Parts: sequence; structure tokens; C-alpha cells
Amino acid sequence: MSLRKVLFLTRAVCCNPVKLQVPKLLRQNICLLSVNCARTYSTENIGDKNKNEKVPEKVDILGRFFPQTPGSVQDAQEVKKEQEKFEQEQKEKNQENENSWRRMKIGFAVFGGAMTVMGGCMVIEMGAPRRSDDGTPLEDEFSHLPLPLQYLRRTWKELTFYEKMIKEPSREKLLPDTLPPPYQPTYTLVLEFTDVLVHPDWTYQTGWRFKKRPGVDQFLQTVANSDYEVVIFTSENAFMIYPVLEKLDPENKYISYKLFRDSTHFIDGVHVKNLEGLNRDLSKVIVVDWNKEATKFQPENALTLKKWKGADDDTALLDLANLLQTIAMSNVTDVREVLRYYGQFDDPIAAFRENQRRLMEQMADREKETQEQPLARSWLRPFTRR
Repeated sequence: MSLRKVLFLTRAVCCNPVKLQVPKLLRQNICLLSVNCARTYSTENIGDKNKNEKVPEKVDILGRFFPQTPGSVQDAQEVKKEQEKFEQEQKEKNQENENSWRRMKIGFAVFGGAMTVMGGCMVIEMGAPRRSDDGTPLEDEFSHLPLPLQYLRRTWKELTFYEKMIKEPSREKLLPDTLPPPYQPTYTLVLEFTDVLVHPDWTYQTGWRFKKRPGVDQFLQTVANSDYEVVIFTSENAFMIYPVLEKLDPENKYISYKLFRDSTHFIDGVHVKNLEGLNRDLSKVIVVDWNKEATKFQPENALTLKKWKGADDDTALLDLANLLQTIAMSNVTDVREVLRYYGQFDDPIAAFRENQRRLMEQMADREKETQEQPLARSWLRPFTRR
């Protein structure tokens, strides 16, 4: 036991200095290694360090939430087929577009050629000089010009002639000459047909229908028997209005003449009525219309009414008949003075109705005064008799 203690003590004494010297050597070695590594082995150590370091693994976050299975060989073939199919469709579309563009160019070329041929034929036909009965060409204002210019000038003249037919009346004198005095009415009444006498209405079930204005039959009968020559002058086409006029006046008792769109001037999109072509004295002409633009050539002869839209309680035609009858019975020398007075009102029929009411009141007052005066004279007669 004592020997054991002696060995332990000697071991402890011998080993302690060694332990104390080891840390000092380690510190010196660490300092030397740190300096030498920075000077001599810096790049190699860094390279070795990078090689030795492990690369951090990338975390696939989308793969965790949307797991995907590796595609098989069959899926790759299907994708390749779809891609080839898409490329084939694109090629077909491109080919179709090229074919369409080629057909369009051919169509334009054919159309241009056809128009050129038609234009040439039109110039040859319309630009040819007129010929006499024996076939010899007649001279005109273009005969002294070169031949191509002659044809072009004559063609242009013909085209402007057709344009003139559209924009101007088909004839200068719209009505025939007046009849001898016993048979010719004193006044001429020109009426617009649409929205003055009738109102057009169109539906899918019935098509075009015309509604008669209240009192139109009585109005025509009254004015026709009041020394008026009734003329229908409308801006509508004849093929649509003429059958309606035939039903409105089947025996032609009231309407003397019928004029349609071909008798108007077409100016700025409006069919204007020129009363000078009626071949009548304008001091005796009254035109009734709802459109002021249609009578702008002679506004002093116009009596502009409100446009009738199909109301069943309308009485304008009856009041208009009274006004026209009053003018005829008064033997007005120039109707334009009366029309100028009523033209200052927005509703001339309402103004005439008000004047008529005042006139009736005045006549009633005068009649009342005339009835009172004879009574007073009869009562005072015995006292004033000598």
C-alpha cells in the first residue's frame, strides 16, 4: 500500500511540469500557423477549405406542397406528339392565310379589271356623238376637241344630267295651265300628306300602315267646296303614297293634283318644295306643312302646323278648315298677309282659335246691345212724342 502511494506521488510530480509546458507550446504553434497560413498557404487553404466544406442542400418548397412524379417515357412521347400537332396546325393556318391573301389579290385584280372594262364601255356609249336619222354624227360643243377628250366631256355631261334629275324637279311646270274663270277655283291649297293628313306606322306584324287624322274627310270636303284647288305635294315616293291617296279620295272629288318626291328640290338632305313651279299666282297659294325647311323658298306662303303624331283627340284639321273657309269668304286679295300674321305664332291654329273666340264674344256683345236699344226707344216714345 505504501509502495503504491509512492509511485502515485512520483508520477504526479513528474507529469505536472509537462502539462504546464504543453499549453505554451500549443500557443506558439497556433500563432506561427496563423501567420504562415496567411502568407504562404492562403489560396490553397481557402481552396481546400471550399472543397472540404459541404454545399448546403436546396430546399424545394414547391415540391413539398405540389409533389410531382417523374415523367415516364410515354408522357414524353405524348408531349412530343402534342407539340408536333401544334406546329402542324400553325403551318396549316399560315398556309390558309397565304391562300386567302392570294385570293383577295386575285379578287381585287378581277374587280379592277371589270370596273375598267365597264368604265370604258360607259365612256364609249355615253360619250359617242348623237347621230341623225341617216347615221351621220351631229356636231355639238365638243366636236372641235380631240377624240378622247370629246368622249370624256360628253360622258361627264351625261353624268351631271342624271345628278340634276335627282336633285331638281323632273319638269319645270308642275301643274297645267289654269282653267277658264268659271271653272278655276280662286285659291290653291298645297298640302303635305305625311304627318298632316295621315301618320305612318310600321310594325313587324303589319308592316307600313297609315292612320287617318281625325276629321280629314270633313276637312277635304270643306276646303274643296270653299273655292280651293287642293294639291297634295309630298316629299314621299309615289309608289308608297299613291295607293293611300286613292283610298282617301277614290273618286277624285276633292284632290285635284298629286305631286311627289320627283317634283321637289333635294338640298342638304331635305326635299324642298318650290311653289314657283306650280304655275299659279303666289298671292293665292297657301301651303300647309309641318317642316319649315320644306318651304324655305317661299316662307311667306307657308302655314306651318305642329307635326301630328297620331293622337286621337286632335282637332287641328277642323280649325284649319274654319280658317281657310274664313279666308275664302273674306275674298282676301293676298293670302300672304294673313299667313305672315299667323306665322309669328308657334301654333297658328291655337292663335286662330283664340281670335275666333274673341270675335264670337264681340259679336255676342254687339247683338246684346242691338237688342237693348229698341226696347229703350219703345219705352221712351210716348214721352217724347209731340
